[in-house]
Amino acid sequence: MNIEQLREDRQKWMTWKNIKPLRDALDKLQEIECSVELGDVVKITSEDAYDVEDTARMMMPWRKGPFQIFDTFIDTEWKSNIKYNLLRPYFNLKDKRVADIGCNNGYYLFRMQEDSPKSLVGFDPSPLYKTQFDFINHFVKSDIVYELLGVEHLEFYEEKFDTIFCLGVLYHRSDPVAMLKQLFKGLDKKGEVILDTFYIEGDDEMCLCPASSYSKIPNIYFVPTIKALKHWCLRAGFSEFEVLEVSKTDASEQRKTDWIEGQSLEDFLDPEDSTKTVEGYPAPARVYVRLIKDKK
Repeated sequence: MNIEQLREDRQKWMTWKNIKPLRDALDKLQEIECSVELGDVVKITSEDAYDVEDTARMMMPWRKGPFQIFDTFIDTEWKSNIKYNLLRPYFNLKDKRVADIGCNNGYYLFRMQEDSPKSLVGFDPSPLYKTQFDFINHFVKSDIVYELLGVEHLEFYEEKFDTIFCLGVLYHRSDPVAMLKQLFKGLDKKGEVILDTFYIEGDDEMCLCPASSYSKIPNIYFVPTIKALKHWCLRAGFSEFEVLEVSKTDASEQRKTDWIEGQSLEDFLDPEDSTKTVEGYPAPARVYVRLIKDKK
């Protein structure tokens, strides 16, 4: 696979009729000196601040964040700082080559800069999320590389990674073991994957296979027990599987705001029983694991 040719081909996506007006708005942003604070809110300030809210709202919906750009607070659907802070004690990225698969608008990548990694690369094939990233990065001016590529391109990419984050992607894949193998091939010899995915309670090696949707999400194919997930990872070639945390998603982490369009978690759960989805399945719960390619 020729990654450079694929990269060039996908750059044409930025000329799509629904994306081009957003790109044109980016071109009109002023060049000013900014200060950046990498806390729970990625905060950008400047003595020469100006109004960017109209530009930011053109790029809705905003899923991951939050961000504060001058006087504009982008109150994203997800309070992504909750997940980031949950995982923060488990990694140190100093001088490492790091990738984030399904990086959305790059919130986690911006936060990861505080570790002084050797490189940061985001993979996501969405031109909207790439445009949101470019909007934020216009002011941050980071060295983060954003690729309009997916996990299936990892094994062909120009470099291997020491740490790969793959957060909230696995359950969207109809062949999760194949995806885990792709993550495996994207790592350097002693690399690690920080992974999170939905799981169901149970001691057996089994998984939920939703009939048509899970929490109103149609492209959820398998929700495994932790034991089944472990076996998937071992079959993909990983030598070590470590559970870091488990958590249940609630309205303090995912909710409707005026920066998104459509529904959110409250609409996905049974209004009479929040322990179940509207389809009657167990409500979303996540397991966070570390996978090691070669522990020797």
